[in-house]
Amino acid sequence: MSNSEKALEALQNNDLDEYQKNLKNALDQDNDDMLFSLAEELYSLGFSDDALKIYRQLLKKYPDEDEIRTYIADILIAKDDTDGALEVLNEIKPDTSYYINALLVEADLYQTQDLFVVSEHKLIEAEKLAPDEPIVKFALAELYYSEGKYESAIKLYLNLIKQGQLSISNVNLVERLGVSYAHVGNFENAIGYLEQIKPIDMTPDVLFETGFTYLQLGNYAKSIEIFEMLRDTDNQYASLYIYLGEAFEKDNKPEDALRTYQEGLSVDEYNVILYLKAADIAAKLGKMDLTIKYLEKGNQVNPDNMEVVTKLSEIYVKDGQFEKDVDFLSDYLSDNNLVPQLYWDLAISYDHMNKIKQASENYQKAAMNLKDNPDFLKNYIFFLRENGKVNESIEFLKQYVNLVPDDDEMVYMLQDLETK
Repeated sequence: MSNSEKALEALQNNDLDEYQKNLKNALDQDNDDMLFSLAEELYSLGFSDDALKIYRQLLKKYPDEDEIRTYIADILIAKDDTDGALEVLNEIKPDTSYYINALLVEADLYQTQDLFVVSEHKLIEAEKLAPDEPIVKFALAELYYSEGKYESAIKLYLNLIKQGQLSISNVNLVERLGVSYAHVGNFENAIGYLEQIKPIDMTPDVLFETGFTYLQLGNYAKSIEIFEMLRDTDNQYASLYIYLGEAFEKDNKPEDALRTYQEGLSVDEYNVILYLKAADIAAKLGKMDLTIKYLEKGNQVNPDNMEVVTKLSEIYVKDGQFEKDVDFLSDYLSDNNLVPQLYWDLAISYDHMNKIKQASENYQKAAMNLKDNPDFLKNYIFFLRENGKVNESIEFLKQYVNLVPDDDEMVYMLQDLETK
């Protein structure tokens, strides 16, 4: 029995001391074929360090054997020694049969390090050397897909499918092509490919893309059907609730839309978009208390989301909660980038609270950016007139009439003021 065989037998008997003794003897005495086989066995059994020791010894003896380098690289990759693996792979010579595979492995390693340009360079080099090799085109397509370069990915996926390659490495290329078309906005082509995927092969991501594509094509009933299928498959897939709700809204089913957004919030209570969606549909249904509830919760989740702040302030004003609006916006007044709408809301609230000085100050701030907004101008004009600032109102009246020349009431007001 060879030392290699004795080492493996010792492992079977859980005699590690005997194993180590025979491993050392094998390295010193066994022939190279025995050592090569021992390394393979040890690696398969999880003794990668010892396998690596054998391969390195063999490589010293056979420095031109790039096959050994590939085994060493595999072990180093498994040990998360990316730098070591790349160093070994870079030693593989371009004129060997292992070079293209080395390029593929290098590209994958660089991609894991987010070095996409280097990864692309390696794959393009591989494609030049093996232009008809499907696995090379597939690797390059997958790189582009992961980077969001869908136009480039589409060309490669199409090429592979035309060659009869529908699946590589358990990746459905028809699915990839359909999703890529969806991402570039070519929804007609996207749905043509996505519809070819068998229901059993529909992953949650593919169901989502299919439902989203039907939504973009205006087929709301089909979109709802697919999104509900996804919800039944994986009700924790948080992204679906936004678009399922939108599909219900576009299909004139507001109650179903509101229920969907509420379900989504039970899955993802920190999703501000869902709070905004729920608030908007509640407002359309005339459920003001519910609208305020969702906007206030959205504001608690993310106080810096100015869309929530603006909508909540607007609702407070519409609902006549002027003091609450002023108190709410006081936390944001130190922000020099406050949106003009909020200054307008503050002006209205202060006006209703008979705090004319504060109202005037905020109207002036709002006017700096809302001079092209007819609704604001009209509101401001009446505020100025009611507070005796007739001459100041003329400038804004001229601006308003220029924007809305068919508003007879305001035209007559301007004419009247200019003749006095």
